[in-house]
Amino acid sequence: MKVRFLGVLLVLLAALGGGALLVFQQQSARNSAAAGTTPGQPLFKGLQASQVAAIVIRQPKDAITIASKDERWTIAERGGFPADIDKVREFVVKAIALKIGQAEPIGEKDRARLLLDAGGTAIEFLGADGKPLAQLTAGKKYFKTEPENPEKANADGRYVMLAGDVKRVLVVSDPLPQASTRSADWISKAGFAAEKVKTMEVRAADGASWKIERSGDNADWKLAGARGDEKLDISKANAASYSLSLIELADVAPADAKPEATGLDQPLMVTAMTLDGLRYTLKLGKLSGENYYATIAIAGEPKPEGKDAEERLKKINARLPREKALAAFTLLIPKSKLDDVVKKRADLLLKKEEKKK
Repeated sequence: MKVRFLGVLLVLLAALGGGALLVFQQQSARNSAAAGTTPGQPLFKGLQASQVAAIVIRQPKDAITIASKDERWTIAERGGFPADIDKVREFVVKAIALKIGQAEPIGEKDRARLLLDAGGTAIEFLGADGKPLAQLTAGKKYFKTEPENPEKANADGRYVMLAGDVKRVLVVSDPLPQASTRSADWISKAGFAAEKVKTMEVRAADGASWKIERSGDNADWKLAGARGDEKLDISKANAASYSLSLIELADVAPADAKPEATGLDQPLMVTAMTLDGLRYTLKLGKLSGENYYATIAIAGEPKPEGKDAEERLKKINARLPREKALAAFTLLIPKSKLDDVVKKRADLLLKKEEKKK
């Protein structure tokens, strides 16, 4: 009986000519698609950029929330400091474009090894109602060939895990380098621009100070209160004033940063008056790595003069509200941008050999 049944089955399979195998493969593909694990398909089905109102990224020791507020993207952990809209847009667009490269079952030990547990990077895209639109955990970088130094090597992708599917690991071709909780990776780096400086005074906490001034845009700098044979090095004066013409930020300190911790309780003061009628007061505190803690306050109303006055006024008014808003934050400014500003008085003078020349 069994032999006869087996014979009949073989005849049926031959008659179908492999059709049953095709049906089986199609059904398997549909099942995989339903589970969201088919190679080549989008990681996040149906996610649209217009739906995303916030991005939350969590790592074991830190977290960051980038949220849309009043038609701006801001960083909640930095008191609502502006985020770089281009970086936010790029991150969302890349997330939507992520496609599954491969999918494999995974156990608890392998989840820990690939940092797909609590040790990984959790990423959430939230809607305007605060509910999750998409969630995943990003683990270790994925390499087709293991490099000597994985920390510094460019990866071929990343191991990820979708929320609610803890028994399956996926590989995507983007290593997601911007999936970071560092505010420096997300803030708008636009700082301030004190252009056409007319007078500039630097005063240290111990009282030591110097001041340079000029009568017009093309006039030579003079050292206020020059004594004896002191002669100002014009190139150093130009470098100091020009340094303030375009200051970009490195980062923003947490809102609860204390003045005594940042050194802003006894700052070095830089005051610059511009030919356009604006007063910039920059306070510099301690160094944090390669960056100064700093605050900036801008006063006055712009009143440019000359042939291009109208054009300059439009340019200044376009950026001034954003620049004045920086007064509410403790900033971090690269030391390299201010090396020519924080010089001592003696360092601004021509040396004896230069005077002879």
